[in-house]
Amino acid sequence: MAQFFQPKKKTQLNTKHQSMTVDKLDHQGAGICFQKGKPIFIDGALPGEQVLVQLIEEKSKFSRASLIKVQKASEQRVKPFCPVYDQCGGCNMQHLGLESQLEYKQQTLSDLMSKFSGQTLALESAISGEGLGYRRRARISVMLDKKTRQLQFGFRRKQSKQIVDVTHCPVLAPELNAMLPELHQLLQGFTRQESIGHIELVKGDNTNVMVLRHLSPLTNKEQKQLEAFAVKYNATLYLMPQTDQLDRVLGQEAHYLETGTTIPFAPNNFIQVNQKVNQQMVEQALAWLDLDGNDRVLDLFCGLGNFSLPIAKQVKAVVGVEGVDAMVEKAQSNAALNQLDNALFYQANLEQDLSSQPWASEKFDKILLDPARAGASGIVDQLARLGARRVVYVSCNPATLARDSQSLLKQGYQLEKLGMLDMFPHTAHLESMALFVKRDGK
Repeated sequence: MAQFFQPKKKTQLNTKHQSMTVDKLDHQGAGICFQKGKPIFIDGALPGEQVLVQLIEEKSKFSRASLIKVQKASEQRVKPFCPVYDQCGGCNMQHLGLESQLEYKQQTLSDLMSKFSGQTLALESAISGEGLGYRRRARISVMLDKKTRQLQFGFRRKQSKQIVDVTHCPVLAPELNAMLPELHQLLQGFTRQESIGHIELVKGDNTNVMVLRHLSPLTNKEQKQLEAFAVKYNATLYLMPQTDQLDRVLGQEAHYLETGTTIPFAPNNFIQVNQKVNQQMVEQALAWLDLDGNDRVLDLFCGLGNFSLPIAKQVKAVVGVEGVDAMVEKAQSNAALNQLDNALFYQANLEQDLSSQPWASEKFDKILLDPARAGASGIVDQLARLGARRVVYVSCNPATLARDSQSLLKQGYQLEKLGMLDMFPHTAHLESMALFVKRDGK
């Protein structure tokens, strides 16, 4: 008898409001309840709370629910300071006090590292800064509403492409916040508002930076208005008519000054968003490396030289390696600007075999790596043969740090120090730093 495939009927989602008790937080800051052993994730809920929820997604191994009402609040719950917190996708932890956020992030880091590395280690004191006005960079989304013909200006909604209108953001640097209301008003007068892509704002130490992405040419009047606006707010103005084209129209190149080092940057270069935390992070990394004047240091994923250049002031030689050619050229230029002739920079894809690279045949006393969220799986297995006794790993994803630490432990390193860096207060995002030391005889 022929058999015919019959697809399983989709289980209808039970959207009836349900009362649940929150057990704990997950690593993304969502509350977790358990129903017949299956976890239900609820954004905005805190451990110990009784909450009224509505299921919005149901899978075989987990479900998600939206928070309808907090029936019994946690003592740790605080009132969010941002009036659009419930809508904006920028922050997701404002309902938890800042000190409690630090405790949660430290526990998250500790749990992940002990689970994957098999080591339980007391964390160093957390590096943190101000909870307000800390962001020196923001991308403002701009979109013309087809129905109302109103120009939306702000940040993306939670889990949506829609825009929440924002002309003041409490976590944005005051110098950038001051620009928002007038910038919104200025763009409302443009003839082709639908062709405005986005606005990038960055605070440098010598100038602010504004980038306008536009999909069609600006009129002479519009460009003159932007230039006058930039002058008023001490901003360097860039126009971006194409994705890969960045034209500086007005102003000087921006830079930031940290650990006594001047680091110029273009608006499309990566820089850490939290200047105070970055300063402390660099200082701690240098201290953990235990540098001396005879050291040769390798800085992997070096970017503009955020770590390389301060290191170069204390050691015999630094080699920085980065995947993007433009960043390598910029880092070498930054070294020359700071009169550092002991820093060399190379381009290499750190996900590939590096044995043919000229620097990979050399030996180094210390290594620092600061990879992106994907981690350093392509290079981490090769670190021991480079001869380093100390490795400092700076991570923006504790899960990939935990994974990569297993390789370092197998290579004979021991995890000696571990600390959390609160680069993004009021979000679940955490950065961390780990020190691995090679012991004699291993």
